[in-house]
Amino acid sequence: MTIFQTPLGRRAVLKGSSVALASIAAPSILRGAEPPTIKVGVLQPVTGALAMDGEFGRTGAEFGIADINAKGGIKALGGAKLEMVFGDARSNPEAGTQEVERMQGEGVVAVVGGFASPICLAASQAAARYELPYLVDVGVSDQIVQRGLKNTFRFGPGFGTCARTAFDNLARINELAGKPAKTVVLVHEDGLFGSGLAKVMQQELPKLGFEILETLPVPTPSRDLSNVVLRLRSLNPDLVIPSTYYGETVLLARTMQQQRVRPKGVYGVLNGAASNLRFVKEFPEAADKIMDCNHWYDPRKPQAVDLIKRCLAAGKGWNYNIPMNYSCIGLLANALEQAGSVDRVKVTAALAASTWADHVMPYGPTKFVDGQNTGAAPVSTQVQSGEIRVIFPEAFSDAKPIFPARA
Repeated sequence: MTIFQTPLGRRAVLKGSSVALASIAAPSILRGAEPPTIKVGVLQPVTGALAMDGEFGRTGAEFGIADINAKGGIKALGGAKLEMVFGDARSNPEAGTQEVERMQGEGVVAVVGGFASPICLAASQAAARYELPYLVDVGVSDQIVQRGLKNTFRFGPGFGTCARTAFDNLARINELAGKPAKTVVLVHEDGLFGSGLAKVMQQELPKLGFEILETLPVPTPSRDLSNVVLRLRSLNPDLVIPSTYYGETVLLARTMQQQRVRPKGVYGVLNGAASNLRFVKEFPEAADKIMDCNHWYDPRKPQAVDLIKRCLAAGKGWNYNIPMNYSCIGLLANALEQAGSVDRVKVTAALAASTWADHVMPYGPTKFVDGQNTGAAPVSTQVQSGEIRVIFPEAFSDAKPIFPARA
């Protein structure tokens, strides 16, 4: 006779079964439960004219989330892992707003990204209706942080800061070379970003001794810039300053190369291609010696160098959107640690008080004033021998400027 045939045996089995069922029914008590994931909205334009930039932004966020989770998640919340809720802004503000509405419905704790200024403006405004924290990655229009929105934080510098830094660096480069450049033509995309930046340059460059011969707006996307380059040939400026997205910069540089328009220098300000390794690798002659003042990573930081290696090894390429969004995810994770909560009001307060410094950018610790990270700053780079080198500030440059680029 087996134990299961005795009353005592049956009671013992039933008791054991009850314990097993209780263990399954109440895992948080008996086995320990994983805390619920924290949903993070990541908004990038991965279709349309800005798709390439958006993909870089998504890559940065993906690497950032993976690294936070690999290090144990948000420890103040029991090791809760971050979960991406991705939204395609489709290269226009309306789509960006729609995606924020969807993310709000899915319960995200914050939204990161946007890339283009018009998308960031619209998306952060939509997020403000729900007190949803919004971390702007790139969008440089200073309108983004001039509306009094308590939910909006821009990690990178705006075009006011970028423009002043660009002009100071340009004046220094020109001075060191004996001031060979005196005349300038501005080429800018005709949207919010390019038009606003052109206005600032028109005001500031003459103060530094540069004569602006003409300002040439171009649409995004552009299919043919032959007329613009013919105008450049006619004006024959010492410097061409393009403030355009990737496709238009590549088209401009290649058309200048084909038509043998060779100014003493091409100096981008927040340029979409001059700080993009794809441009340098695919069109090395057209890209050679182009300078830029833009977002970039800090080459002194091992974490930044490691991130580049991993991205390139994964076939993801590299431009500044990757370290910007990687860092924004780290900033949000730090705010969640400081808040010890996913409550939006508490997360917003933690962001506003942030002194986070564990990023991969050439910045100091974060310090937000009216939503702007005052510790953020751009750098000047130049394409030299098929690589993008930092030429200013000298504190962490890895090359000296070559200027004039051509006699």
